[in-house]
Amino acid sequence: MKLVGALVGRFRVFAGLTQRELAERVCLHEETIASLEQGRRPLKPDLARALDRILDTKGALETAVDNMPEIDLIPAWAEQYMDIEREAIALSFFANQVLPGLLQTESYAGAVFRSRVPPFCEEQINAQVAARLERQEILHRKVPPTTSFVLSEAILKARLGGDNVHKETVRHVRACAELPGFALQIMPLARQTHAALDGPFILLETPDHQHLAYTETQRGSQLISDPDEVSILAQRYAMLRTQALNPEETKGLLDRLLGEQ
Repeated sequence: MKLVGALVGRFRVFAGLTQRELAERVCLHEETIASLEQGRRPLKPDLARALDRILDTKGALETAVDNMPEIDLIPAWAEQYMDIEREAIALSFFANQVLPGLLQTESYAGAVFRSRVPPFCEEQINAQVAARLERQEILHRKVPPTTSFVLSEAILKARLGGDNVHKETVRHVRACAELPGFALQIMPLARQTHAALDGPFILLETPDHQHLAYTETQRGSQLISDPDEVSILAQRYAMLRTQALNPEETKGLLDRLLGEQ
């Protein structure tokens, strides 16, 4: 990805274009072109063909993409979600078993991937952790997306990775609760009703204000664009937010957890 990205940057410069000018020609954000050139974002075949045409590179980028090694770093079924997550202006997460990747520390992410069955080798674990941490840059942009998280209290009390990892994780989540445009709510274990018993999901709003949803299973995922289906999940998320502790109460619970440690 870094090699292909470097080629995109070199060809762009030879063509006398800035990143912004190239982005405008392919109807993308300037940040998307920057991510491609830095090797942080995969170049897809359709975009490679468009760039070959614009930059007059005689199929070089399409050929490079077609011959990239097959690395199962991010499953193919998750790549489309990753693309949308990078560009989203609003993200809403409900999680009941494991912290969403955007909130994981390096140690927590390592514990997640070391729990995998069948197991990863250490090299694969390190690559997966690095990719997960890189995603978190979206929370620290100059203009970050509006983000909302509703997390089961069970996630914050689980000792995944051991006591030290747990302490670091709670401290990290508490710090994230102070980020701009960030809302965190905990769903108490004592709740007698729950609006999302079918499991975790994510709601997204794109820059052109399209509303989407995303769900994952053990070995696959579903990106949902049908307005009726997205509406059902949006209604559930709205109900979850009324059932969970409010952000101030959530910070208080996290502070108590840290105090107990």
